[in-house]
Amino acid sequence: MADLVTPLASVTGQGGTGVLSLDIQTLIIITLLAFLPGLILLMTSFTRFVVVLAIFRQALGLSTTPPNMVLIALALILSAFVMRPTLETVNDNAIQPYLTKSISFENAVQAAEAPMRAFMMRQVRKRDLHLFVDLSGHAGDYATPDDVPLLTLVPAYVTSELQSAFEIGFLIYIPFALIDLAVAAVLMALGMIMVSPTLISLPIKLLLFVSIGGWSLLLSSVARSVAQ
Repeated sequence: MADLVTPLASVTGQGGTGVLSLDIQTLIIITLLAFLPGLILLMTSFTRFVVVLAIFRQALGLSTTPPNMVLIALALILSAFVMRPTLETVNDNAIQPYLTKSISFENAVQAAEAPMRAFMMRQVRKRDLHLFVDLSGHAGDYATPDDVPLLTLVPAYVTSELQSAFEIGFLIYIPFALIDLAVAAVLMALGMIMVSPTLISLPIKLLLFVSIGGWSLLLSSVARSVAQ
């Protein structure tokens, strides 16, 4: 029995106060780092940006340019840029106090959750939030949206992000699709049915996109679509 008391005391703290030991906290942090890619996908604007960029590449007619690695890196740095105020709040209220041992690990998690929840609440659509609240079987149990648990808020937020991404992607796709249709119609009128429309429309789309400063317009528009 004495052999069991010592390790349990190191986990729960003297007197059973429930304070986790440093080893257990380190283990939890390492475990959370394994879920970091999932957290980036589910709780940031990364999903919106990477989907929009993928749709844009498809609309432009380039299947592998820019490569996936570039699109992912661009979406990641753009997400960090857009979410900088939220990330700074998490750092000031949770990470730095925990590193200086001013607050416990549990309090740090709660302090980090608040700004992330506020960010997701600004982006989520009420329709999607109501949908997942109903699916959870707790409709009417929450007095305010702030009472909705993260396990319900996160899928609603991801659904809203996908909806926004496809709406933006649709608007981006329209001008490129019109160029394809116009080139196909001209080639058909000239009787050049053996010439691939992509062979003619691709350089036209590239020239048009570059001439209007397309990357600046695209990235600025996508960044402004995120509610601050």
